[in-house]
Amino acid sequence: MNGLLSIWPRDWSREQRSTATIALSGVLLVVFLWGVARPLSALPEPIGPAALEFAGGTRVTVELTLVAGLSGIAIGLLAAVAKLAPFAPIRWAAGLYIWAIRGTPLLVQVLFVFLALPLVVPLQLSDFTSAAVALAVNVGAYNAEAIRAGIQAIPKGQTEASRALGLSPLQTSVFVVWPQALKIALPPLVNNIVALLKDSSLAYVIGVVELSNIGNRVQAATFQPVPVFVTTASIYLVLTTVLTQISGAIEARLDIEQRGR
Repeated sequence: MNGLLSIWPRDWSREQRSTATIALSGVLLVVFLWGVARPLSALPEPIGPAALEFAGGTRVTVELTLVAGLSGIAIGLLAAVAKLAPFAPIRWAAGLYIWAIRGTPLLVQVLFVFLALPLVVPLQLSDFTSAAVALAVNVGAYNAEAIRAGIQAIPKGQTEASRALGLSPLQTSVFVVWPQALKIALPPLVNNIVALLKDSSLAYVIGVVELSNIGNRVQAATFQPVPVFVTTASIYLVLTTVLTQISGAIEARLDIEQRGR
């Protein structure tokens, strides 16, 4: 998990290393997204002629991951709070959502949103929006359990002490519970986002032109699966590695801030 954290000068503080790692990883991700076509174009057939298509599919994959990931965090936060609510029907509804989503395949959920949801709700969603909705709802259920576990890991004595010092319930949540719960929930949340990046490949079944879809198209046109799928897997590996570096730096920074309190 240290990764890029270890390349910085030793006289830098860990906070400086974390900040530099986040910034460098972000720059590397942007450079990779907009420059990946150039090295791919230098490769022999069938990769070189399809370099621009691979680059476009990579950007769509990252865009889909970001949209679904941020939405999934918001959904997970709401579901976690709902599952801990004192009002029983709200807890039951949140529990039903988490149980249903975690107990059914993501592929079925993607197809349901794209094919069945418009028959139930009068909405016309594009293939990208359908995939983003399905992925967000799916990862939101897993995020909810991670966030709930983080909240419940905070000793009740801290909440009671905060209330005794005169903090309101909102202040207690914002300044005492949530910072610690976020740190505890961060590793599983990051794992969920990395898994989401890979799960986004299922969007190809409804026509989203993302990375795996491009790989399938090139393979079908050239009948050369080995170089195509090695290239596709390598791009996924680069993306997941960068995300892991960013998450590791964020986790280290949160740990520093928590110790400083």
